[in-house]
Amino acid sequence: MKGRVKWVENAMFLAQSESGHAVVMDGPPEAGGLNLGLRPMEMVLLGAGGCSVFDVVSILKKSRQPITNCEVELSADRAETVPKVFTKINMNFIVTAKSGVKEAQVARAVKLSAEKYCSASIMLAHSVEITHSYEIRLEKDND
Repeated sequence: MKGRVKWVENAMFLAQSESGHAVVMDGPPEAGGLNLGLRPMEMVLLGAGGCSVFDVVSILKKSRQPITNCEVELSADRAETVPKVFTKINMNFIVTAKSGVKEAQVARAVKLSAEKYCSASIMLAHSVEITHSYEIRLEKDND
């Protein structure tokens, strides 16, 4: 895997992936940025969340769970001093289904992602306390 991050101006950078995608990173105004893009640490947190929710959806689909939506809410604490590393991260998965989704399957999907499949969160877990939780929401019929 390769990538490139190029300085644009002030505290703004353009990050490009080997797969051909790009994202703007920018700092806050107090650091000379224009607040026009994600901060690098936000990208780390969102990357771990994206990796994990991808796994959870994939596992639930393979186990034929009738999900209609899945998202992960992320919250993180950072150290007060430099380097302001993450000290705690919680990933709360919200799985939505019309009916028939099995809680045991949701718990299994979250656990498998956390312990076996999500390379981003597993890598972070070597230095950050990561907790996982989930909710199952039933979709209401509009009849």
